[in-house]
Amino acid sequence: LILLNPDTQSRSLCGLITSCVSCVSSGAAAGPRLNNNQLYKFSYTTEVLLDKPSGSKEGSAGYRISSDVHANLVWRDPSNKDDQLIQLAVSNVRIEPVSDRPEKKNVLHGATTESILGKNNLDALTKPFFLHLKSGKTKAIYSYWAEPATIKNLKRGLASLLQLQLNTGKVIENDVSGRCTVEYKAVKGQVTRTKILETCQTAEPGFTTHSKVLGVSRESSSVTVFTLDDGFIRSAVAEESHSVAVNTRSSTAAKVVSRQTLTLLGKESGPAEAAGKDVSAVVKSIDAKLAAVGIAAEKVKSECKGCPSLFEHWQAEQKQLEPTSLSKATAPRSFLALIQSIRKASKDEILKVLKSASKTSLPQVVDAVTSSQTPASLDAMLQFLNFTDAKGLVLQERFLYACGFASHPSERVLQALLDIYKGKIGSTDIKESVVIIMGALVHKLCLKGECDLPTVVQVKKMILEGPDSTKVESEVQMYLLALKNSLLPEAIPIFTKYAESEVGAYSTIALTALQRYDVGLMTSEVKRTVNRVYHQNLRIYEKNVRAAAADVILSSNPSYMEVKNLLLSIGHLPHEMNKYMLSKIQDIIRFNTPASKVMQQAMKDMISHNYDRFAKVGSSSAFSGFMAQSADMTSTYSLDILYSGSGILRRSNMNIYGASKGSVLHGLQVAIEAQGLESLIAATPDEGEEDLESFAGMSALLFDVQLRPVTFFKGYSDLMSKMFSMTGEPMNVVKGLILLSDHSEVIQLQSGLRASVEFQGGLAIDISGGMEISLWYRESKTSVNNRGALVVSGNVTVDMDFLKAGLEVSFETESSLDFITTVQFSEYPFLVCMQMDKTTFPVSERLTKYESLSSGKSVVSRKGRKFLIPGSEFPLHQENSNMCKRVFDSSW
Repeated sequence: LILLNPDTQSRSLCGLITSCVSCVSSGAAAGPRLNNNQLYKFSYTTEVLLDKPSGSKEGSAGYRISSDVHANLVWRDPSNKDDQLIQLAVSNVRIEPVSDRPEKKNVLHGATTESILGKNNLDALTKPFFLHLKSGKTKAIYSYWAEPATIKNLKRGLASLLQLQLNTGKVIENDVSGRCTVEYKAVKGQVTRTKILETCQTAEPGFTTHSKVLGVSRESSSVTVFTLDDGFIRSAVAEESHSVAVNTRSSTAAKVVSRQTLTLLGKESGPAEAAGKDVSAVVKSIDAKLAAVGIAAEKVKSECKGCPSLFEHWQAEQKQLEPTSLSKATAPRSFLALIQSIRKASKDEILKVLKSASKTSLPQVVDAVTSSQTPASLDAMLQFLNFTDAKGLVLQERFLYACGFASHPSERVLQALLDIYKGKIGSTDIKESVVIIMGALVHKLCLKGECDLPTVVQVKKMILEGPDSTKVESEVQMYLLALKNSLLPEAIPIFTKYAESEVGAYSTIALTALQRYDVGLMTSEVKRTVNRVYHQNLRIYEKNVRAAAADVILSSNPSYMEVKNLLLSIGHLPHEMNKYMLSKIQDIIRFNTPASKVMQQAMKDMISHNYDRFAKVGSSSAFSGFMAQSADMTSTYSLDILYSGSGILRRSNMNIYGASKGSVLHGLQVAIEAQGLESLIAATPDEGEEDLESFAGMSALLFDVQLRPVTFFKGYSDLMSKMFSMTGEPMNVVKGLILLSDHSEVIQLQSGLRASVEFQGGLAIDISGGMEISLWYRESKTSVNNRGALVVSGNVTVDMDFLKAGLEVSFETESSLDFITTVQFSEYPFLVCMQMDKTTFPVSERLTKYESLSSGKSVVSRKGRKFLIPGSEFPLHQENSNMCKRVFDSSW
């Protein structure tokens, strides 16, 4: 316009203003508009299907609700044609199966709509309701509060389908499924509405396991396609799907699909507009009992008719939770079922079960009650347990460990443990466990973004100040282990300080804790300290401390010079440590870890890498390998064994890791340590270990939670008494039932129906370890035995009170893993044989679909398969295989 002459500018500007005014006066529609004196007749169906993501031959579980819908304009704002009050009336309701099936498998066969819904529900559903639509957006829904929540939700689902924007763009909308970001794409005669479901804000967020490896993943989509005729809806077809799968086994999955179809059948003359100044006045004039019932769905409380009480459920499951059944899949299956019952029970009901359980089954009941993680279950446990009684150690520790493994702990659980710690505790072992587990809870609460809660802040302060607040060795270790569990960045300077401690146990805990932190937190100061420990720049350290320092260096993106200095140290270390470091380096290169590249680069230097340095003999070793590899998960193991120069075990460390969805879980670590045993065979201790007290013990880390270490013996007199009373039986470290994964959510579907999703994983586990020494045969044997049974179960249910459909998928297995090390120290280099055996184990998968009516009639279909995975001996290095042949040949 600027380039035109003044007269032309004036005429063009007037034309622009005139056209804009005419746009406003003509009122280009923002959304669908209904005409006065017309009745719009639609057919409407909504259906829900439940199945595996890949589908199944026998068809999906679910149902379809069909009806006629009549719509007419009740009122329009004279100044805004897009501000409308619309009456919607549902009639001719039919309910049918979602897929064709024989009579015997059709739960609806012979039933009428009224017999299924009930007269009251049917009357409520067919009673007209009103939708306030402004510019294509739902402003309010008017119905009756007295109507059942399920019926109101179905009406909200229908109303949500009429929400429409005629132009392309993103907008935040409120509908039955919550407040969501929605993207519209408009082309000629068609509008596609895509709901971005991950943005939806709902009233029921649910909960899930903090670990991605143990958790589930959900893939969701919601698309509605509107076909328009002169700006009005000719048809609307919506499809929403949600697939939920276990991360480590994607075949254990369920899918729920919801569809809505609204089709315009025709128009005929209808009632005239009502007079009124605004919507509320018009609604009131129609029926004073009508109320704005809200757009978002209401919570529906489903009552289980005929379900057993908690006590009755417990009586049915009791035999499966006896210790003799803990290695079978029936134990975790019963454990998961019992947790579901406990979550619905009161404190008194839970206490009744605790008090009635047998002495042998009671520890498993404690596992189940604590794992339920409800206020009632916590209150029941706190009332049932007496922490002042040292005799109750087993139950108290089972409670504490279940708290540590909690999938979604609350601040209240942490406060309960803090109160226990401040009170009188009968056992020092329990006191240590309380503090150690508080560290694990701090970590999990911080992962949830709750690091600033008052109780968390209080416990953080306590454990951060703890190591320097006492001179008692066991208490310092207790606080260091709590900090190791907490993984607080603020604890790194504390671990850095204690890494250089004169007490070997402090150094070992500090260094193994540093190894658990993200590499990005390993500052230059931390790295300098760890290198000082390894190279003994300030003082002499025990071999296992130096080995732990080497592990930290090699796992923290080591520099070229750090690696080169490690290589140059080989040949100047004690004999067995020379061999251990060589084995560690070779394992890193072979297993292609992050340090492999810089290691290979440093080994090009012939001073660092030569025959003299790399031909050291010994029996210590380090080896890593794959336990299992699949598209969903990779599981690896590592075995590190360090001996003293006399041939007695110094440190044995077995680790199992799981990786899935970009996350890593430290599934298991069992470390056996021994020291000061050289006097038994009149051998000379290694440098820096001359004055060590006789000691052997075992430490376990399970699913990222460090547990209280177990002592086999401490001191020479204790050693001798244990030597002569040794039965060869391993000592139990962890035994019980663990809720591995725990996912619960309610998916509010756009149709108004609600899908309840529950995925749980239960593990029955028994980890034990032992150490035997025979002076007569000059032989020692250490063993770590792992027994377990795993059950993962997923359940998706759509329950409308009068009609229910569900799908359950499950996976279960039983397995055992043994790690045995035999050492013959009658000669040097002594003979060492390591064995890591996995037994043949069964796997079973099940798929169950069910549909039921409120009358009690139900149809269930089951499908499953079972197969065996053959056992194997995990491969270690060739040198070990050669040694095992010599050990077992000599034993014959």
